[in-house]
Amino acid sequence: MFSGSIPALATPFADNRVDDEAYRRFIEWQIENGSSALVPCGTTGESATLDNDEHHRVISICAEVANKRVPVIAGAGSNDTQTALWHIKEAQLAGADALLLVAPYYNRPGQKGLLAHFSYLAERADLPIVLYNVPGRTVTDILPETVIELHRRFPGKIVALKDASGDLTRVVTQRMGAGPDFCQLSGDDPLALSGYAVGQVGCISVTANVAPKLCADFHAAALAGDYATARELNERLYPLHRAMFADASPSPVKYALSKMFDWFAPDTRLPIAPISDEAMAEVDAALEGAGLV
Repeated sequence: MFSGSIPALATPFADNRVDDEAYRRFIEWQIENGSSALVPCGTTGESATLDNDEHHRVISICAEVANKRVPVIAGAGSNDTQTALWHIKEAQLAGADALLLVAPYYNRPGQKGLLAHFSYLAERADLPIVLYNVPGRTVTDILPETVIELHRRFPGKIVALKDASGDLTRVVTQRMGAGPDFCQLSGDDPLALSGYAVGQVGCISVTANVAPKLCADFHAAALAGDYATARELNERLYPLHRAMFADASPSPVKYALSKMFDWFAPDTRLPIAPISDEAMAEVDAALEGAGLV
C-alpha cells in the first residue's frame, strides 16, 4: 500500500506560528522531487508542540496541496484514546488518505492496553491505519505479537507499521505472522537498506525532508533490487542521516532547510532549543558532501 521515500514533514514556523505559505511550498517541492507519500504531524513535524487547531490545519494544508497526487498519512495519535479519535475524525474531514497512530506515550500501557487502544480506534476509523512504534520516545513498545494480532483483527484497516525499534528481526517475525502483504516501513533512515533485505518496503524518513530526490532514488533502487546503486546512494546519504540527529530533532532538519531555502526558517518550539554550533558544522559538512549546497 505504501512504499519508498516518505518524509515525516517538518513544520515551518515564523514568529512562533505555523508558516502556511512556506509549508505549501515545501510540500510541492517534496512531491516534485519524488516523495511517494507525505506524513504531516509526525515527530519531525513537532506535533507535540502544535496546538489542536494547528495540528488539524497542518493536515488540511498537506491534503489540499497534495491533492491526491501522493497519499497523505496524517499523524493522529495521542496518549489519550479519545483525543486520538478526535484527531482521526479531523484528519478524515481534512482529506487525509491514511492515519499514523503512535503508541501511547507516558502512560506506559501494557500489551493488553495497546490491543484495546488500537482496536477501539480501528473500529471507529474510516481510513487505513499505520501503527507507529518508537519505544525510544514513547517508552511503550508494540511487540510483534501485538502487531500481528491487530492485523489479524483488522486486516483491511490496520495495514502497516512504521518501526523505529531498531530491531530488524521483528520484520521477519511480523512478516511470518501477518503475511507479506502487511506493509512494513522503516522508521530509521540508517537501517533502511538493511530493512529491505528482510521485508521492509520503504521508510518514513527524517532525511527525506532535506534530500527528497536522493532518498527517492535510493528507495527506488532498493525496491528494484539494484543493491549496488542503493549502497552507493546510501553511503552518500549516511553522513546526512547522522547529521539530522546531531542535536535534538528537528533542529538539524530545520537548520539544513534554512540553508537551502530562504523561505524556510530554522525556528523550533521549546523545549527544542536552537541548533548548537557543533551540530551546525556537522550538518554543513553533510549537506556539502551530499551535493545539496
